[in-house]
Amino acid sequence: MFSVLKKIFAFAGTKRNLLIKAMLVAFLGAVFSALQFAALMMTLDILVGRQPVSVLPVILILVISMTGRLLCSYWSVNAETETGYFMVAEKRVHIGDRLRYIPLGYFNENSLGNITAVVTTTLSDVENSAARCLVSVVGGFLNTLALCLGLIVVDWRLGILAILGILAYLGVTELSQRAMLRTGPERQHAQMNLVEAVLEYIQGMSVVKAYGLDKDSSQTVQKTVDDSCQKALSLEKSVAPWMGIRQITVRVFAVGISAAALGFYFSGTLSLVRCMLMLIASFMLYAELESAGNMADNLQMLGTSMEKAEEIDRTPVMDINGADLTPEDASVEFKDVSFSYGGRQILEHVDFMVPSGRTTAVVGPSGGGKTTLCNLIARFWDVPEGEVFVGGHSVREYKLDSLMKNISMVFQNVYLFNDTVENNIRFGCPDADHEQVVEAAKAACCHEFITELPDGYDTVLGEGGGTLSGGEKQRISIARAILKDAPIVILDEATANVDPENEAQLQSAIEALTKGKTLIMIAHRLKTVRHADQILVLDGGHIVQRGTHEELIRQQGLYAEFVGVRQEALGWKLTE
Repeated sequence: MFSVLKKIFAFAGTKRNLLIKAMLVAFLGAVFSALQFAALMMTLDILVGRQPVSVLPVILILVISMTGRLLCSYWSVNAETETGYFMVAEKRVHIGDRLRYIPLGYFNENSLGNITAVVTTTLSDVENSAARCLVSVVGGFLNTLALCLGLIVVDWRLGILAILGILAYLGVTELSQRAMLRTGPERQHAQMNLVEAVLEYIQGMSVVKAYGLDKDSSQTVQKTVDDSCQKALSLEKSVAPWMGIRQITVRVFAVGISAAALGFYFSGTLSLVRCMLMLIASFMLYAELESAGNMADNLQMLGTSMEKAEEIDRTPVMDINGADLTPEDASVEFKDVSFSYGGRQILEHVDFMVPSGRTTAVVGPSGGGKTTLCNLIARFWDVPEGEVFVGGHSVREYKLDSLMKNISMVFQNVYLFNDTVENNIRFGCPDADHEQVVEAAKAACCHEFITELPDGYDTVLGEGGGTLSGGEKQRISIARAILKDAPIVILDEATANVDPENEAQLQSAIEALTKGKTLIMIAHRLKTVRHADQILVLDGGHIVQRGTHEELIRQQGLYAEFVGVRQEALGWKLTE
């Protein structure tokens, strides 16, 4: 239990001082709460006739006790609520920033559902309960301890007995926490599986409907829901017996304090007033401790949630020793680069040089490693063998932000954010004004359709740009790259989803974008690659041919076959 409390304290980050203040105020509230026993003792003295009949001091002490405790509770609750929300907000931002510097392989091994569960459900548990649990558990313990210290002043024997009750209760609570170690992680894992299954079901709805798999897919989701329910029930069942044991423990000590008080009274070592005070106190003494113990049942789950969130912090990043570098030029070079996904070799001993300001086209069959090659330039992964250079410096020498300032990328599968069209174009250059955004959009042949949208450039796109066609999304992506104006441009089938009537305009826009810049493009269309300064033919992870279009077309090899197939495809016609 105490290890989890310590972990919550460390998790608070910059809000740690606020959390300390909340606990100190909770302790102050416990002191105000203890004043009620002083008022009770004075009342008993009045009732048995040992003090002059005056209730004003009693009322004053009760008012001070109630007011002080109310104010302390109000401030403590506000502080712990603020701590919970802000410390999790900081963690979410931290995770988002860290994900930018983590190899893409992490996202292959850790599904979207897993990451989504961490930043939503998992951290929501921490957000809603962590600070409250810490303050409640520590505050409840301090409250009961303050009352026990007050009892020591009245009678040290009964005070020590009450403190032994606290220690026994904490011991039972610790045992219950250990019992939850087996079921807590299982419940957390089932919850993540549920998020993943629901996301997969929603994102794959078009496939589900197209193949009539509605029933089968819903059964898969139902199975994960049932599994999550079972794990949650198992967690509750593992806690329930210990809740009973904790209640029995405090009842035993409460009865023990009452019996001891009566015994001391009849033996003449405890006055009637003190005996009556102890009899009443025994039923009130452990109330806050019981509340703290019930709240402590959430600690193991919170500990598991925080460990899951911190797993991302333990994932190696690629930007540890980088520096802000200014490249000597816009050249790109691969030196003996080999790369694999897991055990599957993708690139093997690849060497090539792209001079600054020149165009290189990469062609080859699917699965040959073309996209991987381009991704390694942007350091989406680190290569285990060989070296990738940009502007005369190894990509490992750059800070990732510094490296990406020099590279614009247009992907075949474009992703647009759930934001305005203008902000999506401005994504690569946040300081650009509206006129610059419009100019980039015109160059990318997308200004016309943007102005026809309901709110023009202020139209909010759906998640992933789902409200636009594939060609429209790709043109906005190209506008984004034009606006960024980086010296190195990487195009991954940038014209694949563009309709024929706009292809010529878009090709002109790409030529304007890449004029005087280093261009590396993956393409399958002959007219796209034939004017490249250098063509690399990639097959099976190896560069099997390289040269200009005129040089390669005269050779017998994969490129000549590629050109022949394309020309044959363009020349087909329907016959009656």
